[in-house]
Amino acid sequence: MKALTFHGRGDIRCESVPDPKIEDPRDAIIKVTACAICGSDLHIFDGIVPEMHTGDVLGHETMGEVVEVGSESKKLKVGDRVVVPFTISCGECFFCQRGYFSACERTNRDHAKAEKLWGHSPAGLFGYSHLLGGYAGGQAEYLRVPHADVGPIKVPSQLRDDQLLFLSDIFPTGYMAAEFCDIKPGDVIAIWGCGPVGQFAIRSAFLLGAERVIAIDKAPERLSLAKAAGAETLDYSKVDVYEAIQSLTKGRGADACIDAVGTEPDPTASIDSMIDRAKVATFLGTDQPHVLRQAIHCCRNFGTVSIVGVYAGFLDKVPLGSAMNRGLTFRMAQTPVQRYLPRLLERIESGDIDPSFVVTHRGSLEDGPELYKTFRDRKDGCVKVVLTP
Repeated sequence: MKALTFHGRGDIRCESVPDPKIEDPRDAIIKVTACAICGSDLHIFDGIVPEMHTGDVLGHETMGEVVEVGSESKKLKVGDRVVVPFTISCGECFFCQRGYFSACERTNRDHAKAEKLWGHSPAGLFGYSHLLGGYAGGQAEYLRVPHADVGPIKVPSQLRDDQLLFLSDIFPTGYMAAEFCDIKPGDVIAIWGCGPVGQFAIRSAFLLGAERVIAIDKAPERLSLAKAAGAETLDYSKVDVYEAIQSLTKGRGADACIDAVGTEPDPTASIDSMIDRAKVATFLGTDQPHVLRQAIHCCRNFGTVSIVGVYAGFLDKVPLGSAMNRGLTFRMAQTPVQRYLPRLLERIESGDIDPSFVVTHRGSLEDGPELYKTFRDRKDGCVKVVLTP
């Protein structure tokens, strides 16, 4: 089959790889009908995700049709149309039983590596390094889905792929980011990053009752999408974000702040972001927490900082003193996608949201390597890429 594979920093290729096969009785094989390039895939493209091996198949936003099921996979049958969560979860362990599917104790085959870096291991993920299981991803013609009786959700035939595909990751992630804010009537939510996850966080904040959303970015097409959703927008290249939020909130600060950027902010955004980039480039640091620092300072006393942008290691000069002295709450996670799927599918079916709004670019797997560059460089107004194998 054809798949997009990793061959080093900036080198993604479309090439032939072996077809997946049933390896465990709970497996299923799906024929991929749509997949997407995620913002977190760009961290792989930029070479900052450790333990990527040459030839690894990428991708963790996938949907398709079931073509084979293992003997113990009772939930699915051949012909079912499904969306596959990016988190691989057993459904039986301590964390899965509590709904924390992204912390599954059994699915990270490389848990010892993760434990060495993070203390404890999260779940295995599709297409996201040998720190997280080394599983082949879904930017391919076919995908093996372990524990298929736990992960995939069957979806209705009357909705298009591009309305359903983002249930695999970015819609639940944006929704979780807003849910973490414990939104009350009248709340003002500030969101850094108007990429795909940020766009879903904006819309989810309004769905959950926010009165105002302040969206921060500099890309005109992303700010335009945010404004279309009802957000007030700030171009960080033109204003002092802290001073602007102080003004918009009468000096109190935002009730909650969402970091939907993570470890790769614009290095030209500020002096500290330039220093962060230099540290990473010279192996003096692992992450670039400029946005997190700013979100902490812009959050009101006893507010919440919600983190869904990806961080990998150790953060430097995070103002913990500000957070402690002012009573901030931090909430963050890789999204336990399965716990959100039924209610978010209902949101789509009822017309509360049409997730296809975020798609700007489409192509085949053969177009994938070039579209990775387009997405990374934000060329041609690129916000989200969907691929059809």
